[in-house]
Amino acid sequence: MTRNQQLVKPKRLKQLLRRLVNIYSPSGKEEEILHFLQSYLRRHGLPVELQEVDTNRHNLIVMPPDTEVLLALVGHVDTVMAHDLDHFGYEEDGDLVYGLGAADMKGGCAAMVEAFVAAWEAGRRVLPVALALVVGEEEEGDGAQKLAREYHFPWTVIGEPTDLKPCLNHYGYIEVQITATGRRVHASLANLSRNPVETVMRSVLRIGEYVAARRPDMVYNIRDLSTSRSGFAVPDRCTAFLDIHLPPSAPIGEITAEIEEVMLQQEHDSPEHSETVRFANIHSGYELPEKGAVVEALKKVYSHNAIEWSPQAFRSHSDANLFWAAGMKPLLLGPGALEKAHSPEECVSFNDVLAAARLYHDLLTALPS
Repeated sequence: MTRNQQLVKPKRLKQLLRRLVNIYSPSGKEEEILHFLQSYLRRHGLPVELQEVDTNRHNLIVMPPDTEVLLALVGHVDTVMAHDLDHFGYEEDGDLVYGLGAADMKGGCAAMVEAFVAAWEAGRRVLPVALALVVGEEEEGDGAQKLAREYHFPWTVIGEPTDLKPCLNHYGYIEVQITATGRRVHASLANLSRNPVETVMRSVLRIGEYVAARRPDMVYNIRDLSTSRSGFAVPDRCTAFLDIHLPPSAPIGEITAEIEEVMLQQEHDSPEHSETVRFANIHSGYELPEKGAVVEALKKVYSHNAIEWSPQAFRSHSDANLFWAAGMKPLLLGPGALEKAHSPEECVSFNDVLAAARLYHDLLTALPS
């Protein structure tokens, strides 16, 4: 173990991770975890700034003094809603840490904070690296949007769960909203009236057929389907939200046009049905070359730690899409597996969290000042 690695303290890191996982912080309700992290950073002497996002929420930013920033380590402190409010907290089973947000991405946040604290305690306080802990990633991305409006970092490293594999490529994302309206009538008269639920379901199935036939490399998910409250009646409104994840080089403009064509064909085949399609969010994917100061420094860190350099693409959408649109170069690197995120069995290997903290710390000190 190198001297740099010894500066990262496993016991302190595990205590921090336990505290973070035990704080319930779904998007929009991050106040408690922000208060804890603000106090934690200040207690360790780091110059933490608050960036207001809305009345009750803010990002936490640690900026190096009198230094031009080359890179920001970015973590989001929010999670999805708990599957079970009685059983969302920290649990251990050998090396595995279970709990809401353990993989996505409180493990990554804890590792980033520990890397900064270790560097600060070692007297390395003039580094070209900032730390940003943001809110709202799981919903609107409002924390990242505010950060990107007021700061510009040439590079960002985001601690999403990547199994410690660097992701220089990132999938694109389209959020499709389909809405149909109709007339509310008694349930016993349903056959005499147009049902907006059936209208939406036909369109959803057609889009699924389009993906399978013409764009099989895309990932398609029916995330939500809801109706107006109708009681024992045909609802007068139905809305569906679809998630579509596209490979980094996919022609996103062409694909949105193809989806619109599918919907026009549905309207042509069933003119009695009234519905609308809206692209609620469109985020372009990207591919970064294996070049530049941060990539070269990270390669050296991997080599020094005897870890195989095997870049891959990040398959979900994330704050990285927003930073890319703002002119930054984001790469993703963090502990945990994406398939564990957002699940009742969410977990992360503590050894991977520790390895991430050491990688982040070595990266901080490997960059040119």
